[in-house]
Amino acid sequence: MIRAKKSLGQNFLIDKNIIDKIINIVSIANNEILEVGPGTGNLTKEILRNNPSKMYLVEKDTFLAESLKEIIDERVKIFNEDILKFDENSLSENKIKVFGNLPYNVSTEILSTWITNLKNDYWFSDLVLMFQKEVADRIIAQFNTSAYGRLSILANWRLNINKVCDISPESFSPRPKIQSSLIHFTPKKKFAEIKNPKNLEKITRIFFSHRRKMLKKPFNQLFYGNTDLLNKLNLDLNLRPQNLDFDTYYKLTIEYERLRS
Repeated sequence: MIRAKKSLGQNFLIDKNIIDKIINIVSIANNEILEVGPGTGNLTKEILRNNPSKMYLVEKDTFLAESLKEIIDERVKIFNEDILKFDENSLSENKIKVFGNLPYNVSTEILSTWITNLKNDYWFSDLVLMFQKEVADRIIAQFNTSAYGRLSILANWRLNINKVCDISPESFSPRPKIQSSLIHFTPKKKFAEIKNPKNLEKITRIFFSHRRKMLKKPFNQLFYGNTDLLNKLNLDLNLRPQNLDFDTYYKLTIEYERLRS
């Protein structure tokens, strides 16, 4: 019997109904698939039944990576590696469809890393990912809501986001103490031309470190009270960080880069 490791945030998906829902979100046949954290291979086997052309499995747990070798299929390639150190761009020249029951303890870091490392082109056509519900709520949040923040703004910069469903703890083994959510991401064709996404992370970090305070302090910290910029973006410094929409943060980042070029 395979035991989940708390240190790796492992909760194995066992619900056949949820697995069926996941594999029907995107077309699998004749496409290349990357599965992150395949664990015991429950989802893997169902994906293979839908005839992908190739399937890449990235599993950090050495024992699980070895056990996945029991899936004898020439289409499958297993990588016993940490997805945070893995070069997805090296897998294929084709666009890849990605599935992942992401470990709760690193799910935010995985998504953020994928977004900040993107070139103008995308290495994937779809991301079908599971997160703990609290993280998913932050990803899909809109401005003027309590969940809206840095993750919402970063994710919406390059990705179209569609929440598919919530998933109960009973769908996993061992049962987590919280609910999960399934999200489908696709690439945005048009997005704000930010030169370095680290600057977007910096802007949102400074603004949202003063979440309950008005915009004046973080704005002055970054832009030294630049009144021309205030007028250009029509900013009201009496608002709070969660009151600014996505585009305003992207425009602030572009202006930040322009002023420092």
